[in-house]
Amino acid sequence: MAVNRVPVLKRCRSLGMDPIYLGIDKKSNRQLKRANRKMSEYGLQLREKQKAKFIYGVLEKPFRNYYSKAKKMSGMTGENLMIILETRLDNVIFRMGLARTRREARQIVDHKHVTVNGKVVNIPSYLIKAGDVVEINEKHKGSTRYKLILEATGGRMVPEWLDVDQEALKGTIKELPARDVIDVPVDEMLIVELYSK
Repeated sequence: MAVNRVPVLKRCRSLGMDPIYLGIDKKSNRQLKRANRKMSEYGLQLREKQKAKFIYGVLEKPFRNYYSKAKKMSGMTGENLMIILETRLDNVIFRMGLARTRREARQIVDHKHVTVNGKVVNIPSYLIKAGDVVEINEKHKGSTRYKLILEATGGRMVPEWLDVDQEALKGTIKELPARDVIDVPVDEMLIVELYSK
């Protein structure tokens, strides 16, 4: 499995985004030293794609596969792509407040701590459907790790498409998210323009 070892704050700086979208509340004090050149249209499109890939922790090939899947679905391709990315299991665990960052959520899923509808799932890219029940495995619920995580993420807003019981480390997907409730600073239309060349 490929692992992204890019320093997070450095990458956020280069993409011009706030680390809070990754669940990190640190700020970088450094300023990016960039010549005042106007970015080309292709450069803007590429940066939006890189932002989406970086936020959700997806590499190029799976991202292209998600785009192909989104294109086949009915509706707008860009919105479909964002909904697919948002319904990945590792992202759902992050949104439920059961992990501090998406990387930690991915690790929790990899280590077989998560069940979907009562079955253990260890695939971070597993796509959740409306009505699914996601919870932490019974034998891991008593772990101090989750107490610490809940203390850290207690103030985080849970999106309205999720119904979460943080005491029981459990959540239900009420419905698939609409694009307007996904608070990720990505302009998906630029990604669609990039891939449609």
